[in-house]
Amino acid sequence: MAIFFQTIVAGLLKGGLYALIGIGMTLIMGVMGIINLAHGQMMMLAMYITFILNQVGLDPYLSLFVAMPSLFIIGVLIQKYFLNPLIKVETILPQNMVLMTVGIGMAMTEIVRFVFKSDYKYVKTSYSSSTFFLGGISFNVPLVIAFFIAVLFTIIMFWFLNRTDLGRSIRATAQDKDAATLMGVNTGRITVITMGLGAALVAAAGTLLAPVYYIFPDIGSPFTTKAFIITILGGLGSTVGAIFGGVTLGMAESLGATYLGMQYEDIVGLVIFIMVLLFLPGGFKRLTKV
Repeated sequence: MAIFFQTIVAGLLKGGLYALIGIGMTLIMGVMGIINLAHGQMMMLAMYITFILNQVGLDPYLSLFVAMPSLFIIGVLIQKYFLNPLIKVETILPQNMVLMTVGIGMAMTEIVRFVFKSDYKYVKTSYSSSTFFLGGISFNVPLVIAFFIAVLFTIIMFWFLNRTDLGRSIRATAQDKDAATLMGVNTGRITVITMGLGAALVAAAGTLLAPVYYIFPDIGSPFTTKAFIITILGGLGSTVGAIFGGVTLGMAESLGATYLGMQYEDIVGLVIFIMVLLFLPGGFKRLTKV
């Protein structure tokens, strides 16, 4: 029984971080109507920023104040100069913006590989392997810290979307872009800001995961897949659903790793993803109604 509870705790902590990754992709999906397939690579950039700052002595959690603004700017530039121009171009491929994000992700990976090589990097802290125990259940200190920071960012994001004029404009654009335009919302500006926010959120997740994971150029691709699964599980465009999707994926991976084997960790998440597509195509959005 102790193993089961330990597995649940590990899945919940990891799921909280996955939710943060998923919310970023869901925001972009809701406003722009596309899946950002460079999402994980943006997270990878944040991890390398955290690594560089750690080399000069900055605590990884303080790196949030550098990584998040940096990725916000990168997201804004990508949207403004790479994606927005494609909206105005007639093409036989309506998915051209998605294909552009694929190319951007590949370019990010290869640029980082050229600069840092392909060897594994890691963030050194005095608490990277620290644990504490509650009722016989062990808690990894970096994961616990990351979980609570992720929860804080999630709460702030919900407050922002529901209580500020800009947040309401983002929600209006996501619900009906044409109607929002008629009501005076500058939807072009909103799409740029939303891409920046999505990049900043996944940057936060990357910085929080840096003390836990080894860092290498190809780490972005698996997390792009995870973000996509979370978005589908939660229901396209649903931020509340993204939280449920992230926690579900984290729990599924943790249970799969414990009871089936580490090699099945990712497979379990993919199986759940396929089952949701078959039997609950609306994802958790259908259940949460948000």
